[in-house]
Amino acid sequence: MFLTTLDYAVIAAYLATTVVIGLWVRRRAAKDLDSYYLGGRTLPWYMLSLSNASGMFDISGTMWLVTLGFVYGLKSIWIPWLWPVFNQVFLMAYLSMWLRRSGVLTGAEWIRTRFGDGPGARLSHMVVILFALLSVVGFLTYGFVGIGKFIEVFVPWETIAPYVPFTVPADSVAHVYGIAFTAIATFYVMLGGMLGVVWTDLIQFIIMTLSALIIGVIAIQQTDAAQLATLLPEGWQSPFFGAVLDLDWQGELAVVNEKIASDGYQWFGFFVTMMMFKGLLVSAAGPAPNYDMQKILATRSPREAALMSGFVSVVLMPIRYFMVAGFCVLAVTHFHDLDLYVGGRLDFENILPGAIKAFVPSGVAGLFLAGLIAAFMSTFASTVNAAPAYLVNDLYRRYINPDASNRRLIYAGYAVSVAVVLVSTMIGLYVHSINSVLQWLVSGLWGGYAAANVLKWYWWRFNGYGFFAGMASGIACALVFPTLFGPMLPHIAADILPLYLFPGLLAVSGTAAVVTSLWTEPDDRETLVRFYETVRPWGFWAPIDRLARERNPVLVRNTAFRRDMFNVAVGIVAQTALVALPIFIVIKEEFSVAVTLVLTALCCGTLKKTWYDKLEH
Repeated sequence: MFLTTLDYAVIAAYLATTVVIGLWVRRRAAKDLDSYYLGGRTLPWYMLSLSNASGMFDISGTMWLVTLGFVYGLKSIWIPWLWPVFNQVFLMAYLSMWLRRSGVLTGAEWIRTRFGDGPGARLSHMVVILFALLSVVGFLTYGFVGIGKFIEVFVPWETIAPYVPFTVPADSVAHVYGIAFTAIATFYVMLGGMLGVVWTDLIQFIIMTLSALIIGVIAIQQTDAAQLATLLPEGWQSPFFGAVLDLDWQGELAVVNEKIASDGYQWFGFFVTMMMFKGLLVSAAGPAPNYDMQKILATRSPREAALMSGFVSVVLMPIRYFMVAGFCVLAVTHFHDLDLYVGGRLDFENILPGAIKAFVPSGVAGLFLAGLIAAFMSTFASTVNAAPAYLVNDLYRRYINPDASNRRLIYAGYAVSVAVVLVSTMIGLYVHSINSVLQWLVSGLWGGYAAANVLKWYWWRFNGYGFFAGMASGIACALVFPTLFGPMLPHIAADILPLYLFPGLLAVSGTAAVVTSLWTEPDDRETLVRFYETVRPWGFWAPIDRLARERNPVLVRNTAFRRDMFNVAVGIVAQTALVALPIFIVIKEEFSVAVTLVLTALCCGTLKKTWYDKLEH
């Protein structure tokens, strides 16, 4: 496939539209910080949900999912639990409502509602800002690497080299493209803030939905189920697994076995168990201080926050995996048509762009590429929007210039946006694997986040000093453990090493958090009572519950723990079914499609009674 003038025109029109939207909403966004970072809390939940889904439909993640789907088939539906994807179910069930009731601007500002303004709270406040910045830079690096590798396949450097006044080594072409597209995304999000992000995301989601439908239909039309079965290893078409991953590719595709060995997923049962263990803890900790948290805080009410989080899975999973399954099937049946070699090296992360190049017809290619570029822009823009909120609102305005005008604060946000993009770009120049960045983020950095952030919701005695100790030790371990223990564990692939180090990381950060809390004085009772009355959590809050009800006899204790956990379990099953359903459709497994539809309907009917009907009005 060669891009035509029409294809380039479609891509250029999309990029121009994003800039126009940024200019269009600039004045509204610059009204104040609440407008810039949260859209003034005026956006309806379904717009924020589609925006959040668009942000999660990132190009780096999609390239990673296509690689996983190609190699592991239906068993790949479990691997995204690394994020974990089911954290959206916890948010839907109860955590989005708890978070939104606080009414704050950022996750760092939320710390004051939980721990007050004492020395421990200030330390906690600073460590959350540090974590947010590390997280933002990590995700921006992840996006930078993905977009560069993607564009490199479609726009060979030789075609534009005559028009560029500098030379670029072959192994640096992806970096040049990454810099160009991150610059465009940074420009429109700087101007439009949250409003610009949401409105642009809506256009991006429409483009990505059309793109997903096109590639899924192409795959269905071009694939014969019997032929596909002869090419696939036994077990590829089943989501079920045992202790050991038993996939053995044959013939031309035997090279895939080397990819399986290098990934380190052979002990698949233990791998999924570790992901579930880590995922449940990270999900119970609530959203990390990134764009997902900002979208929750931008909703108009706690009820809408829950609806927003729940709707994300409904619109994202079927559409995204219809696209992923389409590419996987086309790649399997036409593997010899793909060009997966970059710089003389076989790179399975190029299956997605290689499949587009081989199978998407000219004329449609422009729309399709615009959709995947949109996926990158959405995630990148949402992340860039989250970063200045922490440095400007939580650091600059609080500690450096409390009397700063709105105009000065907005311009400070512009400067911070540029700075974090430059830092992430510099890091991205030295990173070649999407998976390596992903593993460090979700298994390492977020692993250090888990212990302290679980305790902050559910245990009244946990104080600001304990939170600081847990977070600081967790971040330090996330940075040090891979280097310290990697040489001692040579049998574990470097990309998944952070996951297997998670129990040790959790033990260190959890011990530091609990011991420090018990060693220091409890937080101010007035702060704890006010937090309890406002957020209304369940958990180990008995002493504070008694004080709160003495002061406010009409206060009703939250006894929804069992119902919330039931909804979480049902929600995870429903979400997983929504992932598997489009894959079964594309590979034409009619019986599995029927069973999955029935299971999805049962889960949705149950959640209607036990979750939706119980939401506060």
